[in-house]
Amino acid sequence: MSRSSKMYKQACKVMPGGVSSPVRAFQSVGREPLFISSGKGAYIEDADGRRYIDYVMSWGPLILGHAREEVVSAVTKAVSRGLSFGAPTGAETELAEEIAAATGAEMVRFVNSGTEACMSAVRLARGYTGRDKIVKFEGCYHGHSDGLLVKAGSGCLTGGLPDSAGVPAAYAGETLVARYNDADSVRALFAANAGKIACVIVEPVAANMGVIPPAEGFLEALRAICDREGALLVFDEVITGFRVAYGGAAALYPGTPDLFAFGKILGRGMPLAAYAGRREIMRFVAPVGKVYQAGTLSGNPAATAAGLATLRILREGKDALDPALDRAGEKLAAAYRAAGVSVNRVGSLLTPFFAKNAPSCYEEVKKCDLALFSRYFSRMLEAGIYVAPSQFEGMFVSAAHSEEDIAKTCKAAANACEGLAEMIQ
Repeated sequence: MSRSSKMYKQACKVMPGGVSSPVRAFQSVGREPLFISSGKGAYIEDADGRRYIDYVMSWGPLILGHAREEVVSAVTKAVSRGLSFGAPTGAETELAEEIAAATGAEMVRFVNSGTEACMSAVRLARGYTGRDKIVKFEGCYHGHSDGLLVKAGSGCLTGGLPDSAGVPAAYAGETLVARYNDADSVRALFAANAGKIACVIVEPVAANMGVIPPAEGFLEALRAICDREGALLVFDEVITGFRVAYGGAAALYPGTPDLFAFGKILGRGMPLAAYAGRREIMRFVAPVGKVYQAGTLSGNPAATAAGLATLRILREGKDALDPALDRAGEKLAAAYRAAGVSVNRVGSLLTPFFAKNAPSCYEEVKKCDLALFSRYFSRMLEAGIYVAPSQFEGMFVSAAHSEEDIAKTCKAAANACEGLAEMIQ
């Protein structure tokens, strides 16, 4: 029995499913999870000493790779001065200034997770507009707060649970669900709920039902609808922020949002996230305004140091780094296409889909062949390539992936997909 298997059995005795987050359990690919002992650059090593090229990258935060020296040094220095003070630090202001300069947001509030960021942005939208209902999209995941677990993606979709037990029906009823890339479905909801909708929250590039880019004109249409109806537009850039471009998806596509939610890369793998937006809206947040939100560990020095070091590296190197990540992503996408597998890609974020055509919405994603994906996943793992154990997640390319790593992955993908593409219905 492998060490990972022993560790998994031990974990299952004291943790639900043996994991701290559902997708990690590998249930959708019919395997036991790997237990990871270390990571460096583009590689991770499991508890049994097996080494893999990593495209999970902690589910997105590690755009610079594992254990980047400048980031480790910044965190070490911060930790040596104290883990948490429950008081303001200068580093928070510096990081907020970096976010504002990159994205155009005027004010920032730090929290600890993407779930908190989205939940707080929605509460702020309700407080600002005085309305209760919100619009989200099928297959988009905005964290596990009650009102946003309706027709959710990511782990909910992976586990076959688009909704969650424990969410009151009355609360879920305030969440209206539209179809991603279908502006008419949004217009219909506003028509049926005139004057009641506080905001539309959307992943500008959907990345929690696999990667799905916005259709031409979709985000602009959302902006126009919100302007006409007096609602706010919220971009959930927890995954896309600082990845698809240094300024996030808002820098790539028209349809500027009123509020953002950031996470993942912002904390570089440490618990740090933020919501941000226009000054007039953010001033509704306590202690200035009446929308209450607080957090003992929000903006803690260690996480803030990691985020600040990461964003500075990305900003200083963006002219070379963004195109390099884009090229690496396209090489991988081309390898999958050559193997007969559909692909969606935006920059360094991509998903191969075991479906006839690359999907553009939740309904099309559900047609993917999960059994074929499971076989592909196992073949990749055996070849030393670690991809997400779910059809409904993305591959994350990092600055640490070398040309040799990409070439090896392309070859492994071709072999892993051999004979499977022909079986796609």
